[in-house]
Amino acid sequence: MNGIVKKNSSVLFSYFSLFTSVGTLLCCALPSLLVLAGLGASVASMLSAAPWLVTLSRHKPWTFGISGMLIAASFVNMYYVAPRLQRQACSPDNPDACEVASRFSKAILWVSATIYVAGFFVAFLLGPILTRFDRP
Repeated sequence: MNGIVKKNSSVLFSYFSLFTSVGTLLCCALPSLLVLAGLGASVASMLSAAPWLVTLSRHKPWTFGISGMLIAASFVNMYYVAPRLQRQACSPDNPDACEVASRFSKAILWVSATIYVAGFFVAFLLGPILTRFDRP
């Protein structure tokens, strides 16, 4: 029973990392990309529909910092802690169940890391790069 609880917490940790990385994308990266594409009115309507995004944008370093720490902790959990626990937690009746759950959790983790990197690039790096290219 203890192994099942640990495996469920690993999957829950991966989901939490996914949702925090989507949050960073919504608060900081997506509005920047929409304005860059000339869709400023879309950003205005999005912010009027979800005003909490303004608060997240004001605390962008904290939002990205906490999300990055959660994703890093998920990688440590997935590739260091979970393989050691998997030997104890897998049921002899259905040995494939652990492997299927592990593959699904890894896919969620890599998707969340990709979203986080894209959001980080747009929120922190794209502006200075475009400013540098804009100078004569």
